[in-house]
Amino acid sequence: MAAAPPLDHPPLQGSARVVGTLALSMATFMNVLDSSIANVSIPAIAGNLGVSPAQGTWVITSFGIANAIALPLTGWLAQRFGAVRLFIASVLLFVTSSWLCGLAMSLEMLVAARVLQGLVAGPMMPLSQILLMASFPRQQVGKALAFWGMTTLVAPVVGPLLGGWITDNFSWPWIFYINVPVGMLAALVTWRLYRHRDTPIQKLPIDRVGLALLVLWVGSLQLMLDKGKELDWFASPVISGLALAAVVGLALFVAWELTDAHPVVDLRLFGRRNFGFGVLTTALGYGLFFGNVVLLPLWLQQWMGYTATNAGMVLAPVGLLAILLSPMVGKKVSVWDPRVMASVAYLIFTYVLWLRAGFTTQTDHFHIMLPTLLQGAGMAMFFIPLTTISLSGLDPRRLPAAAGLSNFMRITAGAMGTSITTTLWESRAAMHHAHLVEGLQQGNPALLEVLGTLGGLGADDAAAMAQINRLIDQQAYTRAADDIFLGSAMMFTLLIGMIWLTRRPPRLVQAPPSVDASGAH
Repeated sequence: MAAAPPLDHPPLQGSARVVGTLALSMATFMNVLDSSIANVSIPAIAGNLGVSPAQGTWVITSFGIANAIALPLTGWLAQRFGAVRLFIASVLLFVTSSWLCGLAMSLEMLVAARVLQGLVAGPMMPLSQILLMASFPRQQVGKALAFWGMTTLVAPVVGPLLGGWITDNFSWPWIFYINVPVGMLAALVTWRLYRHRDTPIQKLPIDRVGLALLVLWVGSLQLMLDKGKELDWFASPVISGLALAAVVGLALFVAWELTDAHPVVDLRLFGRRNFGFGVLTTALGYGLFFGNVVLLPLWLQQWMGYTATNAGMVLAPVGLLAILLSPMVGKKVSVWDPRVMASVAYLIFTYVLWLRAGFTTQTDHFHIMLPTLLQGAGMAMFFIPLTTISLSGLDPRRLPAAAGLSNFMRITAGAMGTSITTTLWESRAAMHHAHLVEGLQQGNPALLEVLGTLGGLGADDAAAMAQINRLIDQQAYTRAADDIFLGSAMMFTLLIGMIWLTRRPPRLVQAPPSVDASGAH
């Protein structure tokens, strides 16, 4: 949950307000950038650390899960230490953990550093919004949050491009090292401007049991998804144990949170129709969206011969239409039915994924990039309308808890969507590979012809067979990616029905500003 805005201080004036806004936005930009910059660098990280690309995705999922677990603690921490002190500490610890990520010599060290990075990043997003809101007069808060939102939309555009360029021209640790000067500058400026504007400190009880159960079931479920394929799923006692821990932990967590006087997560919010279906629709949609965002650069770099820079160029256009359309969506969400806007977003995602389901090994750069450009329009109409639906009708005192729970569900779904997508991709590729080689037995005329051609080019039988196997793998993984794109398109279509289980919110002056509307993080 987020802390209450520090309204007892007057707004900043003149250049102090401009500089403060830039410093807070810089920290937000760094945070969001770090959630997308690693996507195109996964093959390079995996190769350098001697692990498979599927294991390399733990770099993404570990950050997301740790970030999601930390979010519900933001309100308690801000009240215990003060919003400004907590924000500064989060930024400095984020810088430290980024440095540790770059120094990592093994996957285990890198994942541990990313877990720390995700934990300390949790409070940064909501606190940057709260401090920014307190920097402006009430009548200009919408303008301030619109600028803040633009930074969270620009970061996903810059992230893949910057990550790809750094990986190709320097080395992957530098995608983390660049946070050091940015974070230090943001922390210094924020401290100079906001150190006398902190929120009051209160010593409130914390739900230790609820927090422990939250870590238990979320961590167990994510580990099960990450390690399942490697350990042959439920044939392994480790996976069975993790599954049992996740189920039992979730059951105990729900029971405890519904009866505790100070729950770490207010699950009673799900009793409200709009919040329950709105948040569930958002989480499932984001899980599908983020899983496909991770899959595309993996396929391009592993099987299409793209460099990290070129893969970043394919992903970068996703933010262009989002940046252009988001201000219009923010204005019209109080006039138009947000259920219609969200439905249009899911139809756009359906069309984008249907286009990708037709990719082949011969698809050119333009036709790979076009769906990504169109996807930006869906992003603009996805998060803002669904946020409006989810938070409509809530008591203002419950909005911080509702925003925190909504972000927790979304980020958790994104991490789990990544694990499920990469696992399904490898599973479907193995199936397609088996089907493709059925007819290529020794003595097959087509196989003999290809072997003869390769032999004429100087390749011996072993090298020729390895080349043929590589071509078969390329086709198999491409078909597997197409399967996931098509399946995701169908699921987005089905989710439209869930949107219409909500009620139309009453007309608003402006969209609720208390969550990250970009969904990029």
